[in-house]
Parts: sequence; C-alpha cells; structure tokens
Amino acid sequence: QVQLVESGGGSMQAGGSLRLSCEASYLTYSMGWFRHTPGKERQGVAAFYIKSAATYTASSVQGRFTISLDRTRNILHLQMNSLKPEDTAMYYCAARSAPGRGGWFDPASYDYWGQGTQVTVSA
Repeated sequence: QVQLVESGGGSMQAGGSLRLSCEASYLTYSMGWFRHTPGKERQGVAAFYIKSAATYTASSVQGRFTISLDRTRNILHLQMNSLKPEDTAMYYCAARSAPGRGGWFDPASYDYWGQGTQVTVSA
C-alpha cells in the first residue's frame, strides 16, 4: 500500500505560480497528477515514469506546468506557472504499480491516490 500525501495548494491570482508536492511512502512504476472540478471527469495533468524519468504533460498545461521527482525524498512535484482561472480544481497525486493497462492519463490505471489539495485561481 503506497501512502501519498499532497501539499502546496492554495489561492492565487491569474498569472501567478504554485508548487504542489506529493510525498510517497515508496516509489512505484509511475506517478502522476490529476485534477477534478465538480461536474467534470478527472483529468490527467502530468505523469512521471520512474525508471526512465520520462515525463508526460497534458496539452492544456504544456509550457506552464512541470512535473519532477526528488528521488532522495520520494517527493513528486508539480510546478504550476502562469496560472489561469480554468486551472482551479482539486489536484490529486496518484501512483501506478504496473504497466500494461491504460495510458498515462487514464485514472483507472492508477492504484493509489492522495487526499487531494485545492488550487483556486482568481481572475
């Protein structure tokens, strides 16, 4: 059982920056960040393949959000720059234990989830 604890959410004006962090009890196959707003499906934002350090970023945030991993402390970060009101959501960290199923941004492919951290961006 992987324990995931997010931190770093908050309120910010448009154009600002926030950094989310997710501390994992141990590293698995891959980790990712998802976000959810009421009435919408959970959306994959960025993913990190542990073995190769390859990263994947959704087109909606490409060029603004960067995912990274501190291997010494098992902490996954999401640096969010140039924030927009449409980035407002609950952000979740997730861990995937094995390959061979859905894509990097398929929530069903992830086995473990954090409790979420709220990000609110005002115009």
